[in-house]
Amino acid sequence: VFHNRLKKGMMLQTDPTVIYGIGPQFDGNIRKTDLRRDTPYNTYMRYGLPPTPIAMPSKESLIAAAQPAPTNALYFVAKGNGSSHFSASLKEHEAAVNRYQRLPTQSSTKTAK
Repeated sequence: VFHNRLKKGMMLQTDPTVIYGIGPQFDGNIRKTDLRRDTPYNTYMRYGLPPTPIAMPSKESLIAAAQPAPTNALYFVAKGNGSSHFSASLKEHEAAVNRYQRLPTQSSTKTAK
């Protein structure tokens, strides 16, 4: 996904870099205001890679970065079970976000009432 986004001149727009830029003030919940916070690590506001690594990569992640999988995916979202859903279009990605991130929260709120 990141290779594809960089090749197309797109921003990475990835939450972990934003969280890293916030530092110890991050409370565990990312908000739209966080995505607008100007730090050198905010890949929602800046093009290209962040200025430094944000974590220690594993051997597997280094291999994956050097030899990316052939895919047209530009987006991904965590499913909540340790895996991710990959999408080639923003429309598909937004549907996946609603399915895996937003709807479970809304339905759990409804059952709590």
